Amino acid sequence: MGSIMSAYTSHVTAKPASNSHVEDDDDLLDGKDREDDIAQFPYVEFTGRDSITCPSCQGTGCIPTEQVNELVALIPYSDQRLRPQRTKLYVGLSVLLCLLICGFVVFFLFPRAVLVEDGGIRMVQVWFDNENKIVNLAMTSTLHITNSNFYSISVDSLISQVQYMNTVIGTQQQTNVSVIQALSEKLVNFTVKLELGGVLSYLYNFCTLTTVKVHNIVVFVRTSVKFSYVGHTSQSSLETYQYIDCGANSTILTDHYAL
Repeated sequence: MGSIMSAYTSHVTAKPASNSHVEDDDDLLDGKDREDDIAQFPYVEFTGRDSITCPSCQGTGCIPTEQVNELVALIPYSDQRLRPQRTKLYVGLSVLLCLLICGFVVFFLFPRAVLVEDGGIRMVQVWFDNENKIVNLAMTSTLHITNSNFYSISVDSLISQVQYMNTVIGTQQQTNVSVIQALSEKLVNFTVKLELGGVLSYLYNFCTLTTVKVHNIVVFVRTSVKFSYVGHTSQSSLETYQYIDCGANSTILTDHYAL
């Protein structure tokens, strides 16, 4: 009798286990159904007691492609992206870099004065017009020009006028004379043709006098030089007194610079 009761009890207790398994299967099916229902449920915004469909995605959960450029994203004020780091440092470095660049540009491009010095007379050639008692001379002079700029300059024109006793005896004008490289110096030669005649015809006797070995006369030379560089033009004038020998050809100075 006891064995029968035990078997009956086992049979009775086994039934609930079978029912529990069936209930778990039903719950699993119900869970899948709920997920499907939730997937089909529109996106809504809950505002207190009521709720409204999400206006951005219209309840679909996806933003339409044609509205991508029309939507605005809200970023919290505490977001670090709104607080860039080391802003003052970057701004200070940028300003300092700009100042350094401007300083270098001004330093290298700022026009500096071009120094023009008298280089003396290199050579004098003399011809006598015995019939008209005129002394003709070709006086070659030298200018020593120093370029202190960090770029080359162009000597656009050179005008020289020679006077003797307030009388103009020769004028020479040249254009596109030379180009002087940056931070360099150069000797520029120019020749002025002189004529001692007319009111100065008395000099013919002095210049041809054989008893005198040196026939020096003093002439006044006024020279004007015009330069151009980096869109800037400047002019320099030079006035000197020179001794020349009107009696014979002569070479006075030796050239010490490359022309």
